[in-house]
Amino acid sequence: MPDTAALPKTHAESTEHGPVVEFKDVSIRFEAKPVLENISFTVAPGETRVILGPAGTGKSVLLKLVDGLLRPDSGSISVFGREVSSMPEVELYQLRSRIGMVFQESALFDSMNVEDNVAYRLNEERMDSAESHKKVEEVLNFVSLPTAISKFPSELSGGMRRRVSIARAIISTPDLILYDSPTGGLDPITSTTIIELVVKQRDVSHTTSLLVTHRLQDAFTLATHRFVPDANRMEPIPKGDHNGIDPSTRFLVLNEGKIAFDGTTEELVHTEDPWLTEYLA
Repeated sequence: MPDTAALPKTHAESTEHGPVVEFKDVSIRFEAKPVLENISFTVAPGETRVILGPAGTGKSVLLKLVDGLLRPDSGSISVFGREVSSMPEVELYQLRSRIGMVFQESALFDSMNVEDNVAYRLNEERMDSAESHKKVEEVLNFVSLPTAISKFPSELSGGMRRRVSIARAIISTPDLILYDSPTGGLDPITSTTIIELVVKQRDVSHTTSLLVTHRLQDAFTLATHRFVPDANRMEPIPKGDHNGIDPSTRFLVLNEGKIAFDGTTEELVHTEDPWLTEYLA
């Protein structure tokens, strides 16, 4: 990746205490079919929580519950210490200003160029155009796409669109980023580039994040690599440093709408649970 400037720190060092995200006995059904059942877990400040599991186990639904796009049928969900399960829409809108979302398939506006896509939230907030342009240039430099600012989504590859989506998610220096299958449908080389950006955001800006993925390789790359600013690239963590594992990265594995695992990388790798062992094989 070419030389890039670090983004400003997030405002994540807030006055709030306790977990950034907390689920307590959360359940949701679609047309009487259980999707998530009695889900309870927490995400600590600065933590990267990787969410794994077979297709159809409710991983993307979980992210939408965090963002208030869906409401649970039962249980409670707190984000930044505030209950979002029954929060009025106007308050949810304010809360979302602190959350960045990277949707599946990027979800860019085809009629807008890259600059307008990335600056969408800033334009909604009526930020001065010169200041907005400067911030767009900063985040596009961060995701290694400085020359794409005037292009339209149709002119970009799948990997480039995904990087634009990440730029849009981080432009307002959020306290929490939700990544919904950011490497889905991409080839292995491009997927590694996207995961490197996630690692960079984690290690440079220290943002709390939840990341859904179907790719075990991506999950374990996150857990065993770090971004080295001087080299401007992602590198394996030395074995002598936390046993070669990033201590801020933890796993949540879902199966049939329930939590099959909640813990550290080492605990997951050394699990003796038969289902998890087969899933990870």
